[in-house]
Amino acid sequence: MFLWFIGTAVISVWYVFRDARFDYRLLAVGALLPDAIDLPSGYARWAHSLTATVATLVLVMLVTVGRKPIRRLLLALPIGMLLHLVWDGVFASTHVLWWPFAGSWGKVRVPSLQRGWLNVAFELAGALLLAWMWRQCELSEPSRRADLIRHGVLKQRGP
Repeated sequence: MFLWFIGTAVISVWYVFRDARFDYRLLAVGALLPDAIDLPSGYARWAHSLTATVATLVLVMLVTVGRKPIRRLLLALPIGMLLHLVWDGVFASTHVLWWPFAGSWGKVRVPSLQRGWLNVAFELAGALLLAWMWRQCELSEPSRRADLIRHGVLKQRGP
């Protein structure tokens, strides 16, 4: 799944933060990262745990002490990872979400693989969310697309 995670992450952050300087490129990377790591094995492992997301957040905070601009940029990565867990429904598997505190992962498949054909509906929903954002942020304008590509920012359409 690709569009589902990007679409839900972008919409979630856009509605919650409304920060004109937020980097949506790294948000998308973070939203795809847990599946990119765990899909090859087929099983939900450490990348689908809250521990990995929090560790990434702590690492970003420690590495960027005293460097606010780079911190603002890099915080999008763990936020995207956290939103992946939310929109993937990982909370339904206590052993995966709370690893290592709830014991071993067991044989829990990556949620994207468990859903089967339902993923088609999710991908369609993600495409619709992204299409709505395209219109909302007027990304048909070359300058706005360039801002997204070069700086990762989305600007809401003016009044």
